[in-house]
Amino acid sequence: MATITLGGNPIHTSGELPTIGSKIADFKLVKADLSVVSLQDFAGKKLVLNIFPSIDTGTCAASVRKFNESASALDNTIVLCISRDLPFAQNRFCGAEGLENVVNLSDFVEGNFGKTNGLEITDGPLAGLHSRVVIVVDENGVITHTEQVTEIADEPNYEAALSVL
Repeated sequence: MATITLGGNPIHTSGELPTIGSKIADFKLVKADLSVVSLQDFAGKKLVLNIFPSIDTGTCAASVRKFNESASALDNTIVLCISRDLPFAQNRFCGAEGLENVVNLSDFVEGNFGKTNGLEITDGPLAGLHSRVVIVVDENGVITHTEQVTEIADEPNYEAALSVL
């Protein structure tokens, strides 16, 4: 279990992030068209997993915008924005913002992605949502970078994540 903060108040996650050098666990997440994708759908690509509590908060929206801006310049890389928001909300946000360089994926059904990767918030007002995390995965599915943002209202270190690509 990791301890992070929300407004300076401690909250906890369901476990620890996967370790650098390990393989990312397979997943099933829902796209905007309600189809289900898995890790296999991104085989051979580098992945930036931008994980956050909800697209409808300022910091989460800022991270999607920032990674969208960076994504078009990344070689053989796909940015996956993952939350427990319904796919409709994710799609609405990106449509309104004109964001086309990221793939929004929802873990709304059972939250298994958050549980498997130890990043589900277990207490406090955001219990059940994902903590703010960035995981970078190489084209072989090996994790090359992780960051769990200590204060959930803060943005991740974009440069650190992108530098490992």
